[in-house]
Amino acid sequence: MHTKVGKDLVQVKKLLENDDLVAIPTETVYGLAANALSDNALRKIFKTKNRPHHNPLIVHVPSIESVSSIVTSIPTAALTLLNSFSPGPITLLLPRNSQIPDIVTAGLPNVAIRIPAHPLALSLLSSLSFPLAAPSANLFGYISPTSPYHVQRQLNGLIPYILDGGNCTSGIESTIVGFDEDLPVVYRLGGISIEQLHQTIGEVRIHN
Repeated sequence: MHTKVGKDLVQVKKLLENDDLVAIPTETVYGLAANALSDNALRKIFKTKNRPHHNPLIVHVPSIESVSSIVTSIPTAALTLLNSFSPGPITLLLPRNSQIPDIVTAGLPNVAIRIPAHPLALSLLSSLSFPLAAPSANLFGYISPTSPYHVQRQLNGLIPYILDGGNCTSGIESTIVGFDEDLPVVYRLGGISIEQLHQTIGEVRIHN
C-alpha cells in the first residue's frame, strides 16, 4: 500500500467510515485517527503504532455540544475550560458513557476528550457521525510528527491517507486536566500553561 497525501475530505471520510486509519492535522501534532466507537478500527491504531494497550487514547470531537454525547457528566470547571480554551490544546478527562469502548480508555472510567484547533480537522469531525480517537501519528516511542512529511517518513505504506494540513502551529501536545471531586488535576503539561489554568479556574493540583 502506498500512502497518499492530500486534502480530499470526502475520501478521508469514506476511509474512516470503513474502519481505516488516516493521519489528520491538529494544531499540536498530527494524529493517527480512527472511529472512536469501533473496536475494529481502534485495534488498528494500536497495531500500526505498536502501542501498548494500557495506554489510553484521546478522543477528538468538533464542538462542546458533542462532548456531552460521549460523557455522563461535565463538572463546572471542565465547562469553563472548554469555553475558554476550545478549540485548542486542552484535553479533559471526563466520565465516559457506554458508547466509548474499553480499548479507548484502557478500561478506565474516564475518557480523554479534546476539540482540535485546526480548520481541516474540525471540518472533517463535523462531517462524521462519530468522534475520532487520534494519538500521535508516529511509531510508539518516536517523536510526535508536526508535518505530513514526518508522518510519511514513519508510516508510509502502513496507512492509506495523510490529510495534509501543513505544518502544525504549536508542536506542543495538549495539556491534560482531570477532576477529583470537581477539583481540577493536571495530568500532563502542554499547550495550556498552569498560569492560564489558574487565571481561568483558580486552584489546580498537579498529579504526581
